[in-house]
Amino acid sequence: MTRRIYMDAQATTPVDPRVLEAMLPWFTERFGNPASKTHAYGWEAEEAVEEARAVLASGIGAESEEIVFTGGATEADNLAILGVAEAYAPRGRHLVTVATEHRAVLDSCQALEAKGWRVSYLPVGREGLIDLDDLRKAVTSETVLVSLMQANNEIGVIQPVAEAARIAHEAGALFHCDAAQGFGKEPLDVVRMGLDLVSLSAHKIYGPKGVGALYLRRSKPRVRLSPQIHGGGHERGLRSGTLNVPGIVGFAKAWELCRDEMSVERVRLSGLRDRLRSALESRLDGVSLNGHPSLRLPGNLNLSFAGVDGEALITGLEGVALSTGSACTSASLEPSYVLKALGLPDGLARASLRFGLGRFTTAAEVDEVAGLVAAHVQRLRAIAPKEVLA
Repeated sequence: MTRRIYMDAQATTPVDPRVLEAMLPWFTERFGNPASKTHAYGWEAEEAVEEARAVLASGIGAESEEIVFTGGATEADNLAILGVAEAYAPRGRHLVTVATEHRAVLDSCQALEAKGWRVSYLPVGREGLIDLDDLRKAVTSETVLVSLMQANNEIGVIQPVAEAARIAHEAGALFHCDAAQGFGKEPLDVVRMGLDLVSLSAHKIYGPKGVGALYLRRSKPRVRLSPQIHGGGHERGLRSGTLNVPGIVGFAKAWELCRDEMSVERVRLSGLRDRLRSALESRLDGVSLNGHPSLRLPGNLNLSFAGVDGEALITGLEGVALSTGSACTSASLEPSYVLKALGLPDGLARASLRFGLGRFTTAAEVDEVAGLVAAHVQRLRAIAPKEVLA
């Protein structure tokens, strides 16, 4: 298998060597189960988990007791949406979310619809942002939860979550934020922003796969939640299952590195992203940006290339590892539902690439990728049928 330049950082990131170093002892030397309360192996594992919990809590302005460890952000999304729905069903059976949310949110909402719940899916504008007036009109006295992601995993757009949370609270609803993409890249303060539930992921911030967390507000208001996994009562009964201690330790270390390096990293990645866009636009006509030009993640660039067959665009691009959209839907031949929600026609939505730049991306790689993509698009346009070029 040929190694390619990696440009898919929204799908996942490599584990930072400093994170791996922190994790290694917890696989072999300190392998205890934190639920084992009768010996030192269990005690030290529990202490490591609680230290990590405190580190992550401090990163979002929360208290340690408000962090529930999960197997990833998808599980956290499911726990938040299904858990709130089950706990608050007597109060109302209506949820509000957005058409461009991650499938973990959309599929959870659809599962509730199959059980008789009503879900309002808000549209977005051409640049991917919601209209807060649409949210005001959608929430009712029966709305129990509004779910809006901090940053989109395909187009990188940063949503006005603080303002949306305020609207949800005015209607008496709780507010959930999928922050899997934004955490570690954009500021996140659950108190200042008024968030009730927040989903987090480790592998998007140079931590290990298979570990995430759910922030759950415990006062003003205290959020109730019905557990979705049973068996042992771990995590205060909210998420049973033996904790992934090495993963949790790595998650906390990954956040510490992001905390210390975030401001510098944002400037560097924004510069590389803009360099890539400028290089492609200088070589090619018919290149359009998907998503807001400035309210977006620093390492995200989503571009459409007019006059190109979408399948050939991604399958024939040698030397670069990137995608046309979310990794969770990459097996589908359908155009991205996120790009469709922006109003793109099917052909242009298919002829789009998501460039995910990360911590280890270099300027030399950006320049090489720009040349490879430009040459590939030019080749495809040269052989494209007239109907594709139209």
